[in-house]
Amino acid sequence: MTATQHTIRIKEEARRLGFDACGIAAATQLDDDARKLESWLKNGFHGTMHYMENHFDLRTDPRKLVHGAKSVITLLLNYYPKEQQQPDAPKIAKYAYGTDYHYVIREKLNHLLAFIKANIGDVDGRGFVDSAPVLERSWAVRSGLGWVGKNGNMLTKHSGSFFFIATLITDLELEADAPFSTDYCGTCTKCIDACPTEAIVSPTVIDGSKCISYLTIELKDALMPHGFEGKMDGWMFGCDVCQDVCPWNRFSKPNTEAHFTPLPQVLNLSLAEWEAMTEETFKQVFKNSPIKRTKWQGVQRNLKMIKNM
Repeated sequence: MTATQHTIRIKEEARRLGFDACGIAAATQLDDDARKLESWLKNGFHGTMHYMENHFDLRTDPRKLVHGAKSVITLLLNYYPKEQQQPDAPKIAKYAYGTDYHYVIREKLNHLLAFIKANIGDVDGRGFVDSAPVLERSWAVRSGLGWVGKNGNMLTKHSGSFFFIATLITDLELEADAPFSTDYCGTCTKCIDACPTEAIVSPTVIDGSKCISYLTIELKDALMPHGFEGKMDGWMFGCDVCQDVCPWNRFSKPNTEAHFTPLPQVLNLSLAEWEAMTEETFKQVFKNSPIKRTKWQGVQRNLKMIKNM
């Protein structure tokens, strides 16, 4: 079989597994992205996420993650929910409504790699979903799947930005897609104007230390930093403001992944009910949810910020 035939079979299997899109790029060093990442880190935009400083060379060269890597396969999985939260519920980012996406996507990646090995041969490869230093958005653009919007999210013309990005790096020679070369954001600044904490410092550049997603999830301090009082906009876990206002997300369609079915507690619990929840109940209800990342203590801290708006 030729590289083209291998590529066709892999894309067909990706669709069968439920992925919404699949693009391929040649494995090479990301020199331009390396310079951008270095500047971002020097500005301290990663806040307390010191792990972002680690393995710099691995982030910018996939061949150091998989020996002899020739192709980077990028996959998209829609998570836009069928249902929305009750108006009085503390806000939770849509990606966290159901089962933790790490479990869901990792299983699909394992199946895809097993398919490649069974149908093509002894191929070396590794799948990644937030599990290693991979610049997913850069590879998505290089794979022709979309462009990076001013809010830092990858956008597609047909379905907006409510999707997860997964990566499979392999030593298999495949036919690369043409990189996505057009920025369809144009003069729109809706995301920049709407950000409650002014975290979008310039188009595509996000000060992570100001982002509500960072403040409510990644930041482990017992208290929120001074200056964010009254700016949390009701968000308890993550934030979707810059995506919700994006005109391209008018094309978002509800996902068809059963594991992303929203938990009733996410949709319906009021602020008072969240406050009354015990740590034991929290661990039981959200054991397979992304919300467990912030832990019960983090949720309680975030609720205080919402209450004191």
